[in-house]
Amino acid sequence: MNTIFAQATAPGRAGVSVVRLSGPDAQQIASQICSPVPDARLAGLRHLKDLDGEVIDQALVLFFPGPNSFTGEDVVEFHLHGSIAVVRAVLNVLGQFPNSRLAEPGEFTRRALENEKMDLAQIEGLGDLIEAETEAQRKQAFRVLSGHLGQRVESWRSDLIRAAALLEATIDFADEDVPVDVTPEVRSLLSGVRTQIVKEVKGTKVAERVRSGFEVAIVGAPNAGKSTLLNALAGRDAAITSEKAGTTRDIIEVRMDLGGLPVTLLDTAGLRDSDDDVESIGISRAIERAETADLRVFLAAPGDSLMISPSGEDIVVTPKVDLLPASTVGISGKTGVGIPELIAQVQSVLAQRAASVGLATHLRHRKSLEQAATFLDSVFDVLDRGPDQYDIAAEELRSAIRALEALVGRIDVENLLDEIFANFCLGK
Repeated sequence: MNTIFAQATAPGRAGVSVVRLSGPDAQQIASQICSPVPDARLAGLRHLKDLDGEVIDQALVLFFPGPNSFTGEDVVEFHLHGSIAVVRAVLNVLGQFPNSRLAEPGEFTRRALENEKMDLAQIEGLGDLIEAETEAQRKQAFRVLSGHLGQRVESWRSDLIRAAALLEATIDFADEDVPVDVTPEVRSLLSGVRTQIVKEVKGTKVAERVRSGFEVAIVGAPNAGKSTLLNALAGRDAAITSEKAGTTRDIIEVRMDLGGLPVTLLDTAGLRDSDDDVESIGISRAIERAETADLRVFLAAPGDSLMISPSGEDIVVTPKVDLLPASTVGISGKTGVGIPELIAQVQSVLAQRAASVGLATHLRHRKSLEQAATFLDSVFDVLDRGPDQYDIAAEELRSAIRALEALVGRIDVENLLDEIFANFCLGK
């Protein structure tokens, strides 16, 4: 296997840049450019030299011998002065050694997977952590990176293997008198696992929203102050405002951090019957997008009728209270009245939903869990038919186990790896 290297920090000028080296020849290569290599997991200040002996930089060097490293291989890190020229020179030297090459995107992490330092769910958690923009995203990604999902899957897998072993024993001794009926224990094990899987599946939809962002649609009649409210919430002029009704034709999106949760605000076209073809298209899009949003904020005075109605936890507020009697309760995007209270209400609704988030955070996770639950349902159906069908039940049970194993990357995921790691940087 080649020894790989790459810049692990963002490209460009910086105070410090890190170049990472991993593979069977990592220590040997490092010893030729910064002799001596520091002892394991101890930092040492070294002069880095090219193959002609000319000093490139003075760097902090760390050595992590395998298997106790991120990749499971020998790893050396060079903490350089963050000059573009310095980094380029070091990478150039590292590329001159036999069997060393520049890493591909995500290859360090891929080697961690291949060397069983991480499971596939942890890899996805690491990718999410790198991409995290809000506190909720960071917390969710770190839970997955910490291996909690893999531990839970392993617990389910152990119970299912126990159930499968009991069924296999019944099949093996079908012609003999088995002293104990194993069916109650099998049902108990399967029922416990299925209940937990179904609960986890419900949490995946919220988890996916934490990853991608909750959508909050601002809905109302033309000239109700939707764009003004969007600008007030965004803190900038994201949408054009005008006294003329029907200014907003397309959906305007603004992404923001709301109490640590990622939220995309949607400013939609005013809802009314219109003879204008372009405006009608905008209204149709507004209705479609509002119906799929996670939460809707209706700007409507009491008694107003719109083309869609609020439901569930949707929020209804009276707009433009700056133009109404002082006793009117509502909001004004122009003066800011009621905006803090509206933000707090949106945060409260979304925070309650986020509280039900599960450990499974990707669509792939949800599909694997749903597959496992479906196979477990089949096992229950077959068990009801009696011991003569236990061989079929055992096969369905093995399929459930394989679905869980695919979730953490034990089997049948090779076709997913290139897509997953393509989103990683070279040094990760």
